[in-house]
Amino acid sequence: MTEDTARPAGTSTRSALLGAMFLMATSAIGPGFITQTTQFTAQLGAAFAFAILVSILVDIAIQMNVWRVVGVSGLRAHQLANRIAPGAGWLLTALVVVGGLVFNIANVGGAGLGLNAMLGLDARIGGALSAVLAIAIFTIRRAGVALDRIVVVLGVLMIGLTAYVAVVSGPPVGEALRQAVLPGQVSWLVITTLIGGTVGGYITYAGAHRMLDSGLSGPENAGQVTRSSVQGILVTAVMRVLLFLAILGVVAGGVNLAGSGNPTATAFEAAAGQVGLRLFGLILWAAAITSVIGAAYTSVTFLTSTATRQRTTNLLTIGFIVLSTAVFLIAGTTPVTLLIFAGAFNGLILPIGFTIVLWVAWRRRDLLGGYRYPRWLLGAGVAGWLVTLFVGYQFVADNLGKLA
Repeated sequence: MTEDTARPAGTSTRSALLGAMFLMATSAIGPGFITQTTQFTAQLGAAFAFAILVSILVDIAIQMNVWRVVGVSGLRAHQLANRIAPGAGWLLTALVVVGGLVFNIANVGGAGLGLNAMLGLDARIGGALSAVLAIAIFTIRRAGVALDRIVVVLGVLMIGLTAYVAVVSGPPVGEALRQAVLPGQVSWLVITTLIGGTVGGYITYAGAHRMLDSGLSGPENAGQVTRSSVQGILVTAVMRVLLFLAILGVVAGGVNLAGSGNPTATAFEAAAGQVGLRLFGLILWAAAITSVIGAAYTSVTFLTSTATRQRTTNLLTIGFIVLSTAVFLIAGTTPVTLLIFAGAFNGLILPIGFTIVLWVAWRRRDLLGGYRYPRWLLGAGVAGWLVTLFVGYQFVADNLGKLA
């Protein structure tokens, strides 16, 4: 831990964990998260509640294990991988960084679209301005503290605004609760997509790596670490449920989103008029800018270690954001082919990285400082791991098929 990332005297452990869990949550809540939730709600209606419930349970099983192994060992994911099999960490790093870079192009574009919906600003200009703001965070001397506070504030803002639209749209909550356990329609493709979107790629390690950089690690903190990982997933789940209810209310009211060029904006406008449209822009911008920060920060943690000087880390993070923004501005949009490749990368990262985590939990007690890993937690992880194998297969088969 470097001097600039150290927590100032008097800052509670709770504050450090709060920043880590919100970084994980807001990294998952990006433009793709919003688009997927809208499309699947329009497609499945109230039955989408079942897919949300299943994905939340799998997400919890995965993140509890990732956070505990990384937290107890005090090592980042790629460092653990290299300890198990030399070179495995570099493979994981390549997958995370390439996938994170490509998706960050989409995040910059999403920030631009958010400012366009909110203020009428040209999307390319809005994307560039948002990138400048993200870069400014990493020029602050205590960038880690600023990062924690910003993601918490924007995370709470997104949840609050979405809750307002959910109430205004008047969704059939009772029907959604019923279909959460007795669905009229089940789509396993939708479930695997949700899992890949909330714990796939760099998102898997965002909170755990931030936790290490905040100075919290070791067997003595295992309980706090696990509770925070569940809370982080629940923050993501709350946002997913609220967005689902907001869209469901509009769909149940008879609004057809299928022919809309921007179905989420249409839904918010139908629910709350022009105010709803502006709120959509603000929510999309907040989701995108926090994902820009999360993708850049997490990707760079795979290129550095806790011993790396903070100035070097910040410069690499700034360079990552600049490169993402430059590609977006030159292309004018996110290159579709790159997104397809990134989807395949994310499908690989989840099972490969999680296999390493479970192996450490099961066989490498030496890397955990002699810590006796809970069997129930390992069992939950194995169940989640089996799902990640299917998720990886599904993503790779679908995405590579599109390139053929």
